[in-house]
Amino acid sequence: MAVLDVLVYPDVRLKKVSIAVTSFDEALRRFLADFDETLHAMPGCVGLAAPQVNYFHRIALVDVSGKPGIPHNGRLLLINPEITEREGEAVGREGCLSVPDYTGNVVRATRIRVRAQDADGIYREYACEGYEARAVQHELDHLDGLLFLDRLVSRRDLFRRKVYR
Repeated sequence: MAVLDVLVYPDVRLKKVSIAVTSFDEALRRFLADFDETLHAMPGCVGLAAPQVNYFHRIALVDVSGKPGIPHNGRLLLINPEITEREGEAVGREGCLSVPDYTGNVVRATRIRVRAQDADGIYREYACEGYEARAVQHELDHLDGLLFLDRLVSRRDLFRRKVYR
């Protein structure tokens, strides 16, 4: 397994729309192992999307289980994900591995239902709320070539990050 390089804004590849995964084979499993290792090699990181590591397929990983007191579904591997329901709305601060020097305020749904395939191609559904819902929406935006910068509440809602580790 290997830790993959993360693309950093303003790299134009971050604007590329990803394609669906159609083969659930050994090559995908090798990528997923490296992808998982990459997420866990980034301290404090709760999500990663395949386009961030220069792999333009619809894959995201979200794991907020390390944050105390946050409702969660554990480690979510989302292949070909689709949000099927949205509810509520809240402004929250977001950061991103691909935009390491800034954070910003973004409006997201407070509760979502997401349908995705797992590593074997089996469809799963997850109900997410709060921080986990925000993290899933953030990662799924990457699959459509969007960064949190594209969703800022206003230009005044972009902040220079004080510390990034």
